[in-house]
Amino acid sequence: MIGLVLAAGAGRRLRPYTDTLPKALVPVDGDTTIMDISLRNLAAAGLNDVTIVVGYCATAVEERVPAFQEKYGVKISLVHNDKAEEWNNAYSLWLARDHFAQGALMVNGDTVHPVSIERTLLENRGPSILLAVDTLKKLGDEEMKTVFREDGQLTKITKLMEPDEAHGEYIGANIIEASAASALADALQATFERDPDLYYEDGFQEFANRGGEVRFAPIGEVDWVEVDNHDDLTKARGIACRY
Repeated sequence: MIGLVLAAGAGRRLRPYTDTLPKALVPVDGDTTIMDISLRNLAAAGLNDVTIVVGYCATAVEERVPAFQEKYGVKISLVHNDKAEEWNNAYSLWLARDHFAQGALMVNGDTVHPVSIERTLLENRGPSILLAVDTLKKLGDEEMKTVFREDGQLTKITKLMEPDEAHGEYIGANIIEASAASALADALQATFERDPDLYYEDGFQEFANRGGEVRFAPIGEVDWVEVDNHDDLTKARGIACRY
């Protein structure tokens, strides 16, 4: 199993930081970036072979690879998304299909969370796809909301849902088992070919609709944040300094 980081997005709402950097390289604790936290967590969880999907300002990530490898003791492979500024991230994840074919613990490159998330996922391995879900957070319109059946199988994952209908928020971390990789790649391809603006979570929905197993692991009471804007960045800086 590898670690996988999606870090191709531009993060326009974080300008001026992202005028010359991808969102994943925005500092959240001194010189520590969101990417530093992702790599540190994956290494601490025992995942030393890491693939990063890059796109916007990819050179900035490429230049830091040697330092990241030395600092965290990981081997990094890069996958380049040539449509990162045009298409959404269903395509980004599909591009990494040859990498997650061996199984992957995937994290979004804009999420700040402690290593307890990776450990929770690894401790609950088994389902074809396992989502880290915050079942305690009060939800709003922007969150990636989820609904599961009584047996734990995913029935719905979307932002376009009334918050009070949701079981919880998918936080941008998951495990893709090797056994699910081929079918997931097909579902992702069908998703971005239908609409390139769709999210990889829409690919998970397609996978589930086709009969694929998608379940969840509750993360418990954990401080985390998806960094989309400057308010999120302020919150991330308050969280990251405590890790």
